[in-house]
Amino acid sequence: MTIDGESETAADPLAARSLALAVLLQVEKETAHADVALAVALGASGLPTRDRALASRLVYGTLAWQGRLDWQIARFIDRDLTSFDPHVRIALRLGLYQLTLLDRVPDHAAVATSVELAKRHVPAAAGLVNAVLRRTIRERDRLPLPDPAGDPLEHLAITLSHPRWLVERWQARFGSAGVAELLRADNEAAPTVLRARPGTRDTLLARLAEAGVPCEPGRFAPDAIRVQAADPHSIAGWSAGEFSVQEEASQIVVHLLAAEPGMRVLDTCAAPGGKATYLADLMGDRGTVVALDHRARGVRAVATNADRLRLASIAPRVLDARTVDTTLPHASFDRILVDAPCSGLGTLRAHPEIRWRREPHDLVRLGEQQRQMLAAATPLLKPGGVIVYATCTLSDEENEDVVRAWLAAHPELEREDARAHLPASAHALVDDTGALCTLPHRDDLDGFYAVRARRR
Repeated sequence: MTIDGESETAADPLAARSLALAVLLQVEKETAHADVALAVALGASGLPTRDRALASRLVYGTLAWQGRLDWQIARFIDRDLTSFDPHVRIALRLGLYQLTLLDRVPDHAAVATSVELAKRHVPAAAGLVNAVLRRTIRERDRLPLPDPAGDPLEHLAITLSHPRWLVERWQARFGSAGVAELLRADNEAAPTVLRARPGTRDTLLARLAEAGVPCEPGRFAPDAIRVQAADPHSIAGWSAGEFSVQEEASQIVVHLLAAEPGMRVLDTCAAPGGKATYLADLMGDRGTVVALDHRARGVRAVATNADRLRLASIAPRVLDARTVDTTLPHASFDRILVDAPCSGLGTLRAHPEIRWRREPHDLVRLGEQQRQMLAAATPLLKPGGVIVYATCTLSDEENEDVVRAWLAAHPELEREDARAHLPASAHALVDDTGALCTLPHRDDLDGFYAVRARRR
């Protein structure tokens, strides 16, 4: 099993790896979000494009495969891996990842750089790192993995690097073949997707191609463009507001609202503003999009996005989505989006660290929070208005269970089939219940779920 890597041409072979180690430390010790920490580190690094790409691959790949890497490292050492200094633990993971899961990284480079990283922080551990990685090279073709005959689920969990409890859940839902496909898809790098301004996709595609940026139109969303770029924010046109960076399934959710010019729209959990700005764009910047977040920094992010896109119809506001019914006037919005905070288990390609942070009880806790948000938002909807509930997870506790309880408590709402309100290209993404449901292994999209309901 291999994933394409980067050739070893950097002037300083430690530069990308040092950055990766620093980001992985932040993720482990400070529970930082990998994508945010990596973007900040790359922005301040001055690294060339090839090194930026290698650093990104090392961060995301090491996090995705952490379960398998740790299991194998533990077979080569005589003490608990968690007892090691985190610099040493991460240096071991980085080295093993390069030796076993990246192509075109020479063995000597993977070993030497990992040993040097350990030596810089914990000199006494350099010999251990060297010994483990050299043993890995000698035994690469017979590295240990759990016996699939003895415990098939444990074999899947370790071999494809997911928590066992998650594998058990997805096995019950997708079956043996489906769960393996999903786990493999989660370990692939997420595509970088741009969102063109409405009606400009073909023009932007042509300009990107002329500039030498590999690109292609998205399969499902009318404004989506897939690109190959280490930093999409450095592409010409970003600062001028010619495009945004937004995953394709996220774009499709916005179309489900079918917001029209002049409407009053509420986005209850708007930061950083991808869906709110797309709503405003699709409305021709005519009407009002009230964009809420419970944190001041989240509201600032929405405002910054709106300013970059020169959208005047967005009204950012600090407000907790669970209490909006006590602050905002009832029956005052034509459209409401409750894009609820969730476990994020549909986004493991882009956020691989999430799989190691979530536990089953989190799904129950988040489901209750999502019910509170829906209960608060529903009274704000006008008669005839539309409300959309959306998550980026594959958990029933946060998806269908929440929707079932919500609609039972609000008989004034009528669930509608998403197909009638989506572009024809996205109809295949709607399940038998009429909900939008995207899957990484089937659609090459993040796992999103969304339901549309209308107030009678």
